[in-house]
Amino acid sequence: MSIVVEELSKNYGRQKAVDNISFQVNTGEILGFLGPNGAGKTTTMKIITCFMSPTSGDVNINGLSIHTEKENVKKKIGYLPENNPLYFDMPVLEYLAFTAALQGIDKNKIQDKIAEMVFICGLDEEKHKKIGELSKGYRQRVGLAQAMIHNPEILILDEPTTGLDPNQIIEIRKLIKRIGKEKTVILSTHILPEVEATCDRILIINKGKIVADGTPETLRRQSHNNEILRISISDAADRNEIISSLQNLESVNMVDPLRDDSGALIIQSKAGLSSRKNIFHLCVDKQWVLTEMTPIETKLEDIFRELTTD
Repeated sequence: MSIVVEELSKNYGRQKAVDNISFQVNTGEILGFLGPNGAGKTTTMKIITCFMSPTSGDVNINGLSIHTEKENVKKKIGYLPENNPLYFDMPVLEYLAFTAALQGIDKNKIQDKIAEMVFICGLDEEKHKKIGELSKGYRQRVGLAQAMIHNPEILILDEPTTGLDPNQIIEIRKLIKRIGKEKTVILSTHILPEVEATCDRILIINKGKIVADGTPETLRRQSHNNEILRISISDAADRNEIISSLQNLESVNMVDPLRDDSGALIIQSKAGLSSRKNIFHLCVDKQWVLTEMTPIETKLEDIFRELTTD
């Protein structure tokens, strides 16, 4: 089930929380929706889930517009907001029965759906407890269970691992990955390792506008469009000759000696060019031994900072 966002905007007076954004999420895709606080992530998700109306633009869920098919759109979406809406005095099973009834599930099927969610979300050991007695990790599992109990084709998860300990985060990530094999998932977060571990694609929003869209690998390549290599060369009489020869290669933009005892060099290629073959052939011609040539990837954290910092 696809999500198509078309020229979506949301204004609060003069402030544009979401500013004319368009993107698409395909069936079976886990999209990481990134951005700093106040970037417009939650507003966009509330519009997609029909909790809020846009100032302009549209969202289509498999061709159903949020303007004309709001109730049908809601049935196809499971939503876990950042502040998990749980009733702490209710036992887990009672709460899931309550949410199943709210979703219009046939009374004869409710118990089967509860059993399915308890299994999928790993709640069996805690299912008879009151929600208020659960750890934060298990409360998030209950939140996921209520979001999925009506078997929606789309899941919208807003900061699903906020406040969890490292073990709980890993468990929720595994659960989301498993769910994402069958459903379309939008995962909003500002935790970058979570995105790399969970998502197929990343969309970064800043000040209401989309500033990047692609896989982590694509975003790294697009960040500077410059190949960066770490190389080490031995059997050369003069280190200065190595640096000078490398700098004279047509594809090389910059040679930067590392300030450590390794003797390694950092080579930055010119935009759109690769220096690997040129470096290899240079070493062969000079009878140098190339002991290391390792690509250096730009960190996602650096890309995020670059795109969201003035």
